[in-house]
Amino acid sequence: MAVTIYHNPRCSKSRQTLALLQEHGIEPTIIEYLKTPPDAETLRRLLDALGMSPRDLMRRKEKEYKELGLDDPSLSDDDLIRAMIEHPRLIERPIVVTDKGVAIGRPPENVLKVL
Repeated sequence: MAVTIYHNPRCSKSRQTLALLQEHGIEPTIIEYLKTPPDAETLRRLLDALGMSPRDLMRRKEKEYKELGLDDPSLSDDDLIRAMIEHPRLIERPIVVTDKGVAIGRPPENVLKVL
């Protein structure tokens, strides 16, 4: 099974999720999304698979969220997706993608449902 993790090595939950995958014998493709942010099409696919809106996938406590005024309810999904691409720290992490689905590793055990 192909497994991909959108990973931030500085994030404890992301490291724990990667370790959990490895404990299950999985060596996922690792995308360090801060270095290589997903494009708009990829983000839309992830959002669809997660059943989430762009705002649901955003880390609202990041300083960029407040500085950019992203709490403005008049912003469109496209506006929010653009902000996540330009400021990938805003994307909730880690995200694990498998043939069975997509899950956010918060808590890390959350990803077990897509393995």
